[in-house]
Amino acid sequence: MYGLIGQLRTTEEGRAAVVAALVEGARGMPGNVAYLVAEDAEDPASVWVTEVWESEAAHRASLDLPSVRDAIARARPHLTGRGTRVVTRPVASLDG
Repeated sequence: MYGLIGQLRTTEEGRAAVVAALVEGARGMPGNVAYLVAEDAEDPASVWVTEVWESEAAHRASLDLPSVRDAIARARPHLTGRGTRVVTRPVASLDG
């Protein structure tokens, strides 16, 4: 398993557009186990993305999917940079 937790910095007025692009672009990604997009509760110009993949290779391959490339292109005008980025090794998932 391969995991990522990353912060995207956005314009305040563009955060909703970034969230929408990420959610739409994430549908049907082979090898993706979980994908969570969250608005930062304290920072109106920040979005957090938590990803769990079957492997690092599956994550890399997702970046070539047309839906993911389109999502990145739609989000890019509203992004101002990256914040924290952490690679994780998921070991357990609790449902419910």
